[in-house]
Amino acid sequence: MVDARSLWLALPRQIRALPIDLATLLLLVVAVNAAMFAPVFRETQLRIPLGLVFVLFLPGYAFVAALFPESSGETAAEEVPNRSSGLEVDSDDTDAGSFVLARSGIDGVERIALSFGLSVVIVPLIALALNYTPWGIGLLPIVIVTSTFVVLWTIVGVIRRWTVPPEDRFSVPYRAWIESGRTTLLEPDTRTDAVLNVILVASVLLALGAVSFAVAVPPAGEQFSSVYIVTEDDDSELVADAYPTEFEEGDSREIVFGIDNHEHRVVHYTTILAVQDVESEGDELVVLEQDQLDRFDTTLEHDETWHHDHEIEPTMTGEELRVVWLVYLDGDVPDEPTLENAAYAVDLEIEVDG
Repeated sequence: MVDARSLWLALPRQIRALPIDLATLLLLVVAVNAAMFAPVFRETQLRIPLGLVFVLFLPGYAFVAALFPESSGETAAEEVPNRSSGLEVDSDDTDAGSFVLARSGIDGVERIALSFGLSVVIVPLIALALNYTPWGIGLLPIVIVTSTFVVLWTIVGVIRRWTVPPEDRFSVPYRAWIESGRTTLLEPDTRTDAVLNVILVASVLLALGAVSFAVAVPPAGEQFSSVYIVTEDDDSELVADAYPTEFEEGDSREIVFGIDNHEHRVVHYTTILAVQDVESEGDELVVLEQDQLDRFDTTLEHDETWHHDHEIEPTMTGEELRVVWLVYLDGDVPDEPTLENAAYAVDLEIEVDG
C-alpha cells in the first residue's frame, strides 16, 4: 500500500516547493469557482462559506503575501547614537552606540488583519472597474476577475518567497498552532480554563451559525425578480425610452429585454415572446389571438442581471396589438402561456400597417 509520504514525493518538485498557505490559496480559488459554477455544487450551501472567504480574505492575503515574503523576525539594523531607543552595546562605554531592531516582515496577526482590510478595499475596486466594461457588475465577471487577481498575486508571492533565504521566509507555523490549540482545548490547566474554552468554542460556532443562517435564509418579502424592456440610444447606452411602436408588415425592430434576479437563489428563467391581437371591453383588454414569436432561457444567480438583445417581428397587422414577454421560473411553463399565468411579464403596445 502506498503511503502518504510516497504520494507526496511523487509530486513535481515545483509543487512540493510551494508554501502551504499559498498552495491552499490556489486550492480555495478552484473550490470557489467549482461551488459557484459547477452544476453539482452550485445548488449547495457550500457556496456561502466559500464565497465569504473568497470576498473577505483571499484577495488581501494574496496581495500581502506578495508585499511581505519575509517572516516577522527581528534583526539588528544599524548603530545609532545612545539617545535613540534600542539595545546598548556596552553600558560602560559612553561613546558606544546602540542597535535598533529592524523588522524584516510582519507577524501572523498583522498579516491576517491586513488581509481582511485590503480585501474590503480590493473587491469593491474590482467591481467599480467592471462597471465601466462591457461585462458590467455580475457574478461571473466578479468571480473571474477576482480569481485572476488572487492567482496572479499568489504567483508573485511564491516567487518573492523563493528569493528570500529559507531561514528568513514567512511560513505558517500550523503544526505549532495545532499543538497549542490541542493543549489549550483538551489539556487546560484549571477547571476554569476548561469552562472558558467551552464557552469560547460555543460562541464561535454560534456566531458562524448566525452569519450562515442570515446569508442562507434572507428576510421574507424581499424575494422577487425585475423584468423590463429597454432600447439603445445613439451612445449605445440602455434607456427606457424610444420604444418601437409603429411597424410595417414584415418589419423587425431591435429591443433589449432584461431580468434582475433578487430571489436569493439560483433561478432558471424561461421567457415566451408573443404578439397578441387585443380588443378593449370597458376597462379591460381581451386577447382575441396570440402568436408565439420566440422563446429564450437563462439561469441567473442571486443579484445577477441578464440583458437579451433581440428583434421583434410581428406576425399580425392591426392597430390594437401588443407584444408580451411572459416569464416563468424553473421551467414551469404552461401549454398556453398568458399574462395571467406568468410569474412576471412586461408588454408593449404596437401598431402594424398591413
